Amino acid sequence: MTDKVIDTNLVSVIGEVCSPLSFSHEMYGEGFYSLDIKVPRLSEYNDVLPITISERILMGENIKCGTKLKIEGQLRSYNKYVNGRNKLVITVFARDMEIFEEEEIKNPNQVFLDGYICKEPVYRSTPFGREITDMLIAVNRPYNKSDYIPCIAWGRNARFSEKLKVGDHIKIWGRAQSREYQKKLNEEDVITKVAYEVSVSKMEISDNNNKLKE
Repeated sequence: MTDKVIDTNLVSVIGEVCSPLSFSHEMYGEGFYSLDIKVPRLSEYNDVLPITISERILMGENIKCGTKLKIEGQLRSYNKYVNGRNKLVITVFARDMEIFEEEEIKNPNQVFLDGYICKEPVYRSTPFGREITDMLIAVNRPYNKSDYIPCIAWGRNARFSEKLKVGDHIKIWGRAQSREYQKKLNEEDVITKVAYEVSVSKMEISDNNNKLKE
């Protein structure tokens, strides 16, 4: 029997394992492992998402590259000290896992977050004129802890999100996505990095029940 999932932070993804299972860390005598799964979008692109999973849930299952899994859990964040700076790391923390054998996948990537704006939203537009707003959402969990989840809104949702203030209570529905971007180190060197965030499809402001949907 799995722990009760806090309903302010729900994730359900179905995808194919695309990295070896590797030991991550131990906490209170319990071992945790990590792997990546490839989750299909409606387009031909796949999101590659990091999964953290307990040895209790693995229960000796033979998980290898190519295994198709259904993972239910939460989005978690933690700070990692890298090159003298703190980096926000995002992972899908598994609460339940099953080997998925069905051929057809419906809604393989679903996220629900109920949290608070904790950083001033940043509105921008792409060179092709697409409107985007970046947000950082704090989602509370027990023992006075919070997870800080980057979210990205598009179009009409982006225009609405631009006006949100720090402390606003918001509910978000969407999907977890991976996105490659390039970072310039100096005049000659550029590296490709991966960002993880929630792509917003629907929003609701809790205080005034104002709903937006793309």
